[in-house]
Amino acid sequence: MSGNGADAVRTGPLRQVMRGRDPGEAHRASTPLELLFDLTFVVAVSRAAAQLHHSLTEGHVGPGIAAYAAVFFAIWWAWVNFTWFASAYDTDDVPYRLLTLLQMAGVLVLASGVDAVFTDDDFTVVVVGYVIMRAAQITQWLRAAAEHEEGRAGALRYAAGIAVVQVAWIARLWTPDAWAWPTFLVLVAAELAVPAWAESRGGPTTWHPGHIAERYGLFTIIVLGEVILGSLAAVHSAVAGQGLSAPVLMIAVGGLLLVFSLWWIYFTGTDAGLTTLRTALVWGYGHYAVFAALAAIGAGLETALGAVEHHGHLSGRGAGLSVAVPVAIALLVLGALHRVTATGTVGHALPVVTGALVVLGLGFAVPVLGVGGAVLGMGLAVSATLAVHLFAVRHGRGSTVAPRRPGP
Repeated sequence: MSGNGADAVRTGPLRQVMRGRDPGEAHRASTPLELLFDLTFVVAVSRAAAQLHHSLTEGHVGPGIAAYAAVFFAIWWAWVNFTWFASAYDTDDVPYRLLTLLQMAGVLVLASGVDAVFTDDDFTVVVVGYVIMRAAQITQWLRAAAEHEEGRAGALRYAAGIAVVQVAWIARLWTPDAWAWPTFLVLVAAELAVPAWAESRGGPTTWHPGHIAERYGLFTIIVLGEVILGSLAAVHSAVAGQGLSAPVLMIAVGGLLLVFSLWWIYFTGTDAGLTTLRTALVWGYGHYAVFAALAAIGAGLETALGAVEHHGHLSGRGAGLSVAVPVAIALLVLGALHRVTATGTVGHALPVVTGALVVLGLGFAVPVLGVGGAVLGMGLAVSATLAVHLFAVRHGRGSTVAPRRPGP
């Protein structure tokens, strides 16, 4: 639905009173505006993954991963804040749409600054884009505070908390280089603390559990789509340069198995059981690692294909690990989130941990198996993990729960 629920009171042809959406609203689905909003993040995720691939290829592993983690946090956190606010207060009227347009512009500004973070450690443009998005979000929260009396305390806390942190982000641009990363980590912690503070002290917002689960699922598909697109471009380049070789074919098949199996593992079980605020926060925050790892798989696959063509300065083992590490992280975090939300296979961590260890082992085994053989082995290992996962669910070793509203 697009904000025309029974609790939305129309005050004119272009505007509705912003009141909390019904958390039990039936058939609540993503709106066309939310889907359009997501498309702007495709650009940002693509730029971050492309720069990670470039850094890995050049052998700048540590700085590249650090820059990628920082940029991806800005991308992910802006998306998270929009998504949860929309779940609670989406009116889909003209003011709401115009503020969403401003947020979309901020995403594109942020995306244009990604390259400078990787090459010069310059966060200026990224911060400008990020603050544009967050300023629009502050305006949305102030509107909610003005029009929704029951949620006013929480909305004001959100607006105040976000505003203070944005001032700190701007001030950080003038900090000495030695303090750049410590201050970054402090501000990340401050950003993550705002929702917990606002929800616990000001009262919970009326977000919709099923809608939230769907939105996260759709973004997962978008990220996996970027992996496929980037990998296809790299395969095309490799084939155009040297023809279709066995290693390139193995990487292509292995990459497709990885994407398909991780997609299937993610969507095994019912909607997330977001039964408490703590569960919702753990589940929502845990997706940073899921999204970042999935997008990094694409960069890793491109790096592996480059290694086959003998491009770049990364060793074969390094290229294998550039795929293996994000795959292992995705597996482990997905297993943990399934457990937290009582979906998929609950209480059986051994198959997921085993699968992750096998994948890492294959990354280290590149000198023996070759890059192509290692990546194909990773795809088969994750497929086997999926098979065990499905067997456990099928035979009642997992439990699933329907989503409920947060309770005491």
